Amino acid sequence: MKIFASKRWLAACLLMMALLVTAGCQEGQGTSSSSGSSGAVTKVQEKQVPEPAKQEKKEEKPQEISTQVYYPNADGTKLIAVKRKFKVNAAGDKYAEAVKSLMQGTKDKNQSVIIPRQAKLRSVKLEGGVAKVDFSKDLVKHFVGGSTGEEMLVGSIVNTLTEFPEVKQVQILIEGSPVETIAGHMDLSTPLERMKDLL
Repeated sequence: MKIFASKRWLAACLLMMALLVTAGCQEGQGTSSSSGSSGAVTKVQEKQVPEPAKQEKKEEKPQEISTQVYYPNADGTKLIAVKRKFKVNAAGDKYAEAVKSLMQGTKDKNQSVIIPRQAKLRSVKLEGGVAKVDFSKDLVKHFVGGSTGEEMLVGSIVNTLTEFPEVKQVQILIEGSPVETIAGHMDLSTPLERMKDLL
């Protein structure tokens, strides 16, 4: 009886050990599977994250502008239109470029240069249909001419800028401030419309 009991006890112990070993193996496999699965999910998530899009800088090509600038004729009795072409990087730059083109002068013997060569253009801004053209004080300081010369100078600037249909009036500024006159013959305190009588 004792031998039979001891055999039963031994068999029970062996069975328990076998169960423990089996359970341990399954647990280890579960852990390995879980970690492997977790790693797979992480990789999938990494692949799903979109890469930041590269922003391509679009370089604006200079736009060619064709317009007319105005110079007094040799007799100083009217203004003559001269075709000019130039390139601008932004739409608002065309007004300043047109005045700069005017200030470059002309080589035509039948046309006169009335704007003093010492004068410098500071800026041209369009506000509510009014082009405010700002010159250095040299425009007044170095101007040589009487009433006709002043009218031609002002007319050349006004008519050059009003070639652009959106420019309805022109106001001449000196060093950023409105000026009453250049040589005492014309009232420039208010914006001027296109001077058609000089054409």
